[in-house]
Amino acid sequence: MAIPEITEKLLAAKKKSGLTFADLEAKVGRDEVWIASVIYRQASASEEEAKIIVEAIGADAAFIELLTECPTKGSLDPVIPTDPFIYRFYEIMQVYGVPVKQVVHEHFGDGIMSAIDFSIDVEREEDPKGDRVKIIMCGKFLPYKKW
Repeated sequence: MAIPEITEKLLAAKKKSGLTFADLEAKVGRDEVWIASVIYRQASASEEEAKIIVEAIGADAAFIELLTECPTKGSLDPVIPTDPFIYRFYEIMQVYGVPVKQVVHEHFGDGIMSAIDFSIDVEREEDPKGDRVKIIMCGKFLPYKKW
């Protein structure tokens, strides 16, 4: 996956600062996944949010304006992902996407889950057989309009 130059520079500053995305969540008052999406240029921040992020990680102030610009979302390479973690999501959708879609339709009717009015949380769930990654996606249901 090609990472934008701005992201590389921001991640380098973040690493140098020693802060985690959870640390930035506490400073910005926004979820750590959302903050990561701003740095990866999949979301835009307000000027105030961008300023807090940039100052917290010690990056150049020129990044503040750049983080407020509307990004090109979903701009990953248009091939099957090769990163094992990202590929698992691709695999999950290949295996469970249609079944989940059908279950959602049974519960809600014909529509989709918003990726705009949406949140995603990552939690660690301790398990004696090995800790588990718990990812909770929550999106507003959008019924298809009839006209």
